[in-house]
Amino acid sequence: MSLQMNAAELMAFLDEVFPQVREDFAVDDLSENEILMRLIIQDKHLRPGGTVSGPSMFALADCAAYAMVLARIGREALAVTTTCSMDFMRKPVAGVDLLATCRLLKLGRSLAVCDILIHSAGQSEPVARASMTYSIPPAR
Repeated sequence: MSLQMNAAELMAFLDEVFPQVREDFAVDDLSENEILMRLIIQDKHLRPGGTVSGPSMFALADCAAYAMVLARIGREALAVTTTCSMDFMRKPVAGVDLLATCRLLKLGRSLAVCDILIHSAGQSEPVARASMTYSIPPAR
């Protein structure tokens, strides 16, 4: 199965179904089995001490997995996270956007499995890693 949406179509769909996070995320790159998604850091993403909060990193991982699944299956707003495991490994660089590289490991009829590595932009060491499973609604 090839891509059903390109990066621009994907961002337009995310803007449509989740306007509340319109200013937070951007797709930097997209291929058949991988997406590079950016969290555009703003004050609302920071915790005391100026580092990015855990919930913001979770949101990046979740949004990247959702976007990767949608890129392959098309416009399906009701795909949902069913499982997440996340490891926070090191402190992100203060004030720097975060990048999530999400690899689609399996795309079945009802489930998709993704692996996500999160880095501070310009850094090679990951700050977090997540594994997510998405439920895909049955075809109507």
